[in-house]
Formats: sequence, structure tokens, C-alpha cells
Amino acid sequence: MRQASERRSLMVVLGALMLGMLISSLDQTIVATALPTIAGDLGGLSHLSWVVTAYLIATTASTPIYGKLGDQYGRKIVYQASIVIFLLGSALAGLSHSMDQLIAFRGLQGIGGGGLMVTAQAIIGDVVPPLERGRYQGYFGAVFGVSSVVGPLLGGFLVDTLSWRWVFYINLPIGAAALAATAAALHVPADRSRHQIDYLGTVLLATAVTGIVLLTTWGGTQYPWTSAPILALGAGSLALLGLFVRVEARAAEPVLPLRLFRGAVFNVASAIGFIVGFAMFGAITFLPLFLQVVNGASPTASGLQLLPMMAGLLFASVGSGQLMSRWGRYKPFPIAGTAVTAIFLYLLSTMGPHTALATRSWYMAGLGLGLGLVMQVLVVAVQNSVDYEDLGAGTAAASFFRSVGSAFGVAVFGAVFYGQLAARLAANLPAGLPPGTTAAALQSNPAALRALPAGLRAVFIASFGQALDHVFLTAVPVAVAAFALTWLLREIPLRATSRAAGLGEHFAMPKLSDPLPEIERALATLVRRADDSLPWRARLAEQVGLAIDPAAYRLLDEIRTRGPVTLGDLAARLERAPDDVAPFASSLEAAGLVARDGGGAGPEPLLVPTGKGLSALDTWVSVRREGLLRLVQGWSPERHAEVGEVLERLAREMAAHDGEVAPAGPRR
Repeated sequence: MRQASERRSLMVVLGALMLGMLISSLDQTIVATALPTIAGDLGGLSHLSWVVTAYLIATTASTPIYGKLGDQYGRKIVYQASIVIFLLGSALAGLSHSMDQLIAFRGLQGIGGGGLMVTAQAIIGDVVPPLERGRYQGYFGAVFGVSSVVGPLLGGFLVDTLSWRWVFYINLPIGAAALAATAAALHVPADRSRHQIDYLGTVLLATAVTGIVLLTTWGGTQYPWTSAPILALGAGSLALLGLFVRVEARAAEPVLPLRLFRGAVFNVASAIGFIVGFAMFGAITFLPLFLQVVNGASPTASGLQLLPMMAGLLFASVGSGQLMSRWGRYKPFPIAGTAVTAIFLYLLSTMGPHTALATRSWYMAGLGLGLGLVMQVLVVAVQNSVDYEDLGAGTAAASFFRSVGSAFGVAVFGAVFYGQLAARLAANLPAGLPPGTTAAALQSNPAALRALPAGLRAVFIASFGQALDHVFLTAVPVAVAAFALTWLLREIPLRATSRAAGLGEHFAMPKLSDPLPEIERALATLVRRADDSLPWRARLAEQVGLAIDPAAYRLLDEIRTRGPVTLGDLAARLERAPDDVAPFASSLEAAGLVARDGGGAGPEPLLVPTGKGLSALDTWVSVRREGLLRLVQGWSPERHAEVGEVLERLAREMAAHDGEVAPAGPRR
């Protein structure tokens, strides 16, 4: 009963964590299909890209701090604080009455979203045993994949049936449920560790990135490239980056360790990741605008029409991961992926008002396939190339650069689009327009399109389509640059642990910089995959040297753990009938691994492990540990005591769960 109660409590906690991660990951894509309606309601089409960029920058900048805050003050309180910040930002975003307000509140949302991602992943390590961690983290990977596909569709549906404000309000009931569940059921260990949190480095990096994004957004559109504001932004951003490098070189626990940049694989993979994020979020943000304004689709229909791209991305990411694990090679995938991405970005630039739905769907699916082929391998390539000490930091940094690329992509594409639209409207609109239909008015409120006479509407749609086509055409040389970089990506034979990358890593934001959770997750995933096949049991028993069913060893471990125990108590502990357990107990007794002691208080004799039984258990654990040791080849556990402790703990847990006592079947 106690075991069943603990499992129910664990499922409640995991459900709450998944809900928190769902709203955070969903907010990366759900806004896309609502953006045209938001621009029509609040005005400010030129600031539209910042609704996405503000969230991405805030999430990316805040994530590294949350991991250490959780270690220092307790993960439960940090996770709950993240939910509260995120929900406050959501509520205020839904209440916004101007584009500036919305952008500011999206930034607040992003600060909470960063904590939801990283703290939830850390809590998994607190509440889930290592052996089960890979399985449960697979569920979280599915959350990321589903949210990426469902986000645009759900956003369009909410806009059509309720209001664009519900794109943000939808978070409130989900977040409240997660908050209540964690308050009631989440009990994490009280162990806390002190950190020297790199607040200064984080602020400098976030400020420098924001300055560069502003520079690329305003340069050539709002201000001339040689104007004082642009030159000041450029000089200030460079100064902040220089100061950041100095701070990181001296920081005890830097937010971005500079030693990572000594690795060629890390540098190339980070550059490719930056470009992939650039292309992915740029396309996701502006494709709904094209579908709704140029093709006249409703928000819901535009979300449906985006499904081929998201499905292609998900399919290619999962498929390339499986092939990479099977072949042990990763370099061919980014080469093929960036080439496919460049081709389909060019094809997207050829779309117009009369492009058939099937053709548009094919172009978007192709873009998704190309992006998916690249996303899967970048984290794996970095993890495979760094030393143990930098495993977590490298993983987080690889995700960080993709997130920064996403923010830049949305901002730069927005600047290109706005500049092109302004020029084309000024050139194409005839003189003597009705009041309220100037080029500037149409740019700030595309919803005014419906009130235009048919002739003017056609001119506006054509200008809008040409501007968006130019956006996709501008992205082509960026993808070509990524294609050139992929040839410089050095291929290193994959470590076994590098093949255990989960789906969530390729959709998630930056993660913890601690290497141990990465090691445990990878090992647990690999063990689960191996243990799903039947022959392992026989091979393991043969290595130990005793032809006993592994389920009997599970009983033996329970007997050792609980001390002398009756058969009835043992069966109750395993939640099985005594008749199910008796044959295994008899086989242990016949092999001399347990003995019966009649000296107990009750009539039923006690089962006691013999010296031979204890030795067999130790051998079983040792065999399991040797198998794990081969998986962490290259990380020298003998030099890192904490890695050895992880191997020992995981080996003992694996040995204790190697056999499941199955019910004997219905009794007659």
C-alpha cells in the first residue's frame, strides 16, 4: 500500500512538472499565429517581432541562474516562484493595451519560463530514481515535441473562437494546477549547496545580446546605420561583451565558461546552432503572417497549415537521432539538413497569393525536415567532444546559442520585413488615398486591409507578399553559410552516453550546467534501452556464474535489505501473492543463497541470506558496475570520485530491480 501511495504521489509531481514545462515551451510557438491579430488590435506592426524576441531573450538570460538558485535555496520554492512569475506575466500580457506593454510583460513571462524549464529538469533528479530517470525524461521530451506542433494550431484556435488575449490567459488554469500539485505533493531533499552565482556575468551577457538585437532591428529602418543611436548601440554592446569576457575569466562559477571555446567542435556546433535557431523561429514567426494576410487564411487555418513544418521537424529530429545511435556517426545529418533548409527557404520565397495549398505544405514540410536533421546532432556533437567537467556546461551552452540565434532571427527578419514593406508600400500605393489608408497607417495596423477598396487591397497584399518573400530570400545565404560550416564539424567517434540524447534536448531551452545529471540521465536511458531486450537476463546470470532467474535475485536483495523476513511479508512487500514468490524463494534456498530460520516470533520461518547469497549479490552489482564503466569511457571515474559514486549507486539500483516477480496466473 505504501509503495502504491508513493507512486501516486510521484505521478502527481511529474504531472505538475510536465504542466509547468508545457506552458513554458508552448509559449515559444503559440503566439505565432496570433501575431497578425495582435498587430491589428494594438497596432505597431514594426514591433511585432519583439513579442517573440522579448520572451526568448528573457528565458535564455535567466535560465543559468535558476539552476544555482535551486541548489542554494531549494528547488521547490524556486520552481513555485517561477510559476508565479510566469503566470503574472501571462495575466499582464493578456491585459495589455499597447505593443510596448505586451513586449514588457512577455519579458516578464520569459523570466518565469526560464525557471520552469531548468528547475523541473533538476527536480526529476530529486524525485525519480536514476534507473527510471531516462524513461520519465522521455515523457518530457514528448511534451516539447507536442507543444512545438500544437502551439501554432492552438494559438489560431483561441484567436478565432475567443480572443488573442486567451493565448496568454490559457496559461493561468494550467499553471495554477501545477502550483497546487507541487504545493501538495512535491517533497524534495533538503540538501543545499552554496554557489557563487554569476549575477554580473548574466546581466552583462543579457544586456549585450539585447543591445545587438536592438542594433540589428533598428539599423537601416528606424535609424540610419551611421546615426548616433546605432553607433552608440554598437559601441556599447561591444564594450559590454568585452567586459563580459573579463568577468567570466575571473568568475568562480562563470555562466559561460570560456574554456569551452578552445574546442573546435564546440565552436562550429554553436555557430550552426545559432543559425538553426535563427532560421527556425524566424520562419515560425513570419509564416503565419504570410498565410493570414497574403493567403487570407484564418488564424486557425494558418495554424493547421503550419502543421506540416512542425511535423517534419519532429519526424526528422527523432529519426536522425535513431539513425545516429545506430550508425555511430553524426556529421552527415547537419550537412544534409542545412542543404535542405537552404533549398526550401528559397522555395518559400517564391510563394505568392495564388500558390496552391499542397505546394505551400510541401515547402513547409521540407523546411521542417531540414531543421530537424540539424537540431538533433548539435547537442550530441558537443557532449561527445567535451571533457567530463564541461559536460553539463557544454550542453547548456549549445542550447544557449540556439536560443540566442532564435532571438536574433526573429528580430532581424522583423527588421528586413518592415523595411521592405515600408519601401514597397511607398512605391506601390497611388496618391490621393482615403483618410487612414496611408502607408504608415497600413503598416501599423494590417487589419485595416479589410476596409480598403478591392484595388488598393490587391496592391497592399502584393506588397506584403513581396516583403515576406524577401525575408525568406534573405535567410537563404544564412542557411548556405551554415551548410559551409557543417563541413568544418569534426566527427569524433560517439561515446555510448552521447547516443542517449533525448528529444527534449532538441526543443528545450538551456539546462543545468552540472555534469552529473547529464551522466545519470544518459546512463539510465542506455540501461533502459538494453534492458528492454530479453537476452540480457540470461547473459547477466551467466556472468555471475549462477543459473538462477534474475527475479530470484530481486527477492534476495529484498531479503538482504529488510533483514530476516517471512515469505508472507516478502510477498506483501513485492505486492504479489505468496504463491507467486514461493518458487523463487525455493530456488534461492536450493542454490544455497538463503536459509530458513525457525527462530522467529511467528509460526512461519524467516528467510535469511547466506554468505554465498551476499557474495552473489555483490558480484551481481559488480558486473552491473563494470557494464556502466564501459559506457562512461573517456571520463575517467578514477579521477572523479563523484562519477564513481554515481556508477555505484546506479549499479546497486539496477541489481535490485533486475528481476520482476510476475504473477503466477489465476488460481483455480
